[in-house]
Amino acid sequence: MSALDAVRPRSRAFWGDARFFLGILLVIASVAGVWFVVSAARQTAPAFAANRTIVPGEAISGDDLRLVDVSLGQLGDAYLQPQALADGLVATRTIPSGELVARSAVGDAAAVRTTSVVLRSAVDVPASVRAGSVIEVWAAPLIERGLYDTPRILVADATVVSVTRDDSMIGGGSAALEIVIPRADVAATLAAMAAQSALSVVPASGASQ
Repeated sequence: MSALDAVRPRSRAFWGDARFFLGILLVIASVAGVWFVVSAARQTAPAFAANRTIVPGEAISGDDLRLVDVSLGQLGDAYLQPQALADGLVATRTIPSGELVARSAVGDAAAVRTTSVVLRSAVDVPASVRAGSVIEVWAAPLIERGLYDTPRILVADATVVSVTRDDSMIGGGSAALEIVIPRADVAATLAAMAAQSALSVVPASGASQ
């Protein structure tokens, strides 16, 4: 038997052992990877959820929120966490009851461009209109007693804070609403109320209720 033939079995044995140990390492790596994924999925962090529907411009306090433990993974920084709750925070959009509060849904009160007003609708409002609903405010200017001009949009984008319906015969089915409107629309809205225009509200086109 030549020297070359004597070497070959040892070479095959060496590479066979190497593949064996490599296979073990791959199994260990696979198990470790699965453990890491499962462990990461089980990790939770505290975040805030709304206790009630919060509308744009409303100040946010601890009473409006509740802490929940949720698994957000890499999205954790996108949501309001306990250490980020501070005085002067207001909602910048409607936050439905139970929804996790995103950082993008809150802002500094000084930067808010909306305010709230209370108006009375000349007629009852649809049953679907409630806190958090997006509505249009229409106004029919008063021409003379009992005679009104054609209604036109007064505020194209308002959010309802609260609705008080008057179902009595005297009330005639009218309703009082507190709404959030852009500051740019405040002057026209107050002028319409002072001029005794007939106001009415309808759900905004395409708005989800």
